[in-house]
Amino acid sequence: MFHRTATDPALLRGLTRRRLGRRDALRIGGLSALGAALAACGVQGTGRPRELTGSEMAGFWDGRKQNGRVDFANWPLYMDPSKPELAKFTARTGIQVNYQEVIQEIGPWFAKVQPQLSAKEPIGFDLMVITNGIQFGQFRAAGFLAPLDHTRLPNFTGNAATRYTQESFDPANVFSVPWASGITGIAYDPAKVKRPITSLADLWDPAFKGRVGMMSDVTELANFGLLATGAEPAGSDQADWTKAAAKLQQQKDAGLVRNYYEQDYLDALGKGEIWISQAWSGDIFQKNLSDGTNLEFVIPKEGGTIWTDNLAIPVTAANPVDALMLIDFFYEVENAASLAAYINYVCPVPAARDRIRKDAAALSGADRRALRDVADSSLVFPSEADYERLHYYVGFDTAEEQREFAATFEPITLS
Repeated sequence: MFHRTATDPALLRGLTRRRLGRRDALRIGGLSALGAALAACGVQGTGRPRELTGSEMAGFWDGRKQNGRVDFANWPLYMDPSKPELAKFTARTGIQVNYQEVIQEIGPWFAKVQPQLSAKEPIGFDLMVITNGIQFGQFRAAGFLAPLDHTRLPNFTGNAATRYTQESFDPANVFSVPWASGITGIAYDPAKVKRPITSLADLWDPAFKGRVGMMSDVTELANFGLLATGAEPAGSDQADWTKAAAKLQQQKDAGLVRNYYEQDYLDALGKGEIWISQAWSGDIFQKNLSDGTNLEFVIPKEGGTIWTDNLAIPVTAANPVDALMLIDFFYEVENAASLAAYINYVCPVPAARDRIRKDAAALSGADRRALRDVADSSLVFPSEADYERLHYYVGFDTAEEQREFAATFEPITLS
């Protein structure tokens, strides 16, 4: 049973502070800065990730032993500050976990650890949470990630959703498994819009002139332009980008967009300044829960996008066996449920939903309702039909491609 009530103010904290750091990690400004950092480090333009041989994968784990310690680098506010799961892990295994919220943006994090990893030296952490995108590709291409020994991950094998074993940025989870995911779709105020929203075309509807919010995060903005023009973001090229940018510029020139927002789109929706907006799933769930709003979130029929934050072991980790044990611990249903109940991100363990419902049944009143809201939310546990409409981000093989992408879409938000 959860010993923390679902209405604890800590549990009800909005996604605003958590989301801001991770979404900024995908901003083109951050990617541009990363490109410069990679150039200085000699990693820029390494192209597609190299593939490890079977002997290389097996060889990494030869002679590795449990040492009784894990140094874990994560993002801020991505676990209950009291760390109940880590206390449970230590009580069971005797392994001490040094948990540090030291990752603020993925580009600067790569730049920080790259010198040590290039020199084949430890970075001070055995486990880290890194987001899919160009930085994940650079970690992998440079040989900075340890291959995972799936024979030591029985809980992941047994409990992870099939969807998370087929991610394009790390096929077959060779180097990573998900920590949590989030969805980019459309949010709207039904009291203002007066009709169901189902399509990206609604963001171009003249009926909402001056009441549409779009994201200033150029990656997210571009994704919707690409989907609106029928392109698959992850497989798109310069011709697709040009067409999508023209579609987005048309929307702007027509006066439909009130503003290109960062996290403040939530306030604009709440105040009625905008009626419909690009939005992140967890933001809307948390705002409705904590502020009593009645905003709707939908994945448009053309699709939305999904991002994933991933557990990975640096290749120079001092305690990789202990780290692997902690990874698998979080794929136990009870532990996945406890984490999802606190952070309210998309959970990669489907059976956690029933566990949360079971825990809710042991509570009463508002506490029970709040925890059931988590279990019943498609924003925390999307359906298979939802997953079918979700797409991965635009991928870049080189920093040059990234710069071309930025040059195509940045003028829309800057002019």
